[in-house]
Amino acid sequence: MPKLKTRKAAAKRFKLSGSGKKIMRRKAFKNHLLQHKSSKRKRNLSNKAVVNERDADNVREMLPYL
Repeated sequence: MPKLKTRKAAAKRFKLSGSGKKIMRRKAFKNHLLQHKSSKRKRNLSNKAVVNERDADNVREMLPYL
């Protein structure tokens, strides 16, 4: 049986949570045009978010050794 390949684009975007049961992602809208966003909003966008359970199976397929 050959080894499964990891999708490198997905590997750079997703990490496991501390418990190892959830997949974490970064939030959108923190790239540019930041001067008009409040500090509170930018700080909240810095936190990681959990991948939706409907998408988690697709992410796990892309990352077989996660």
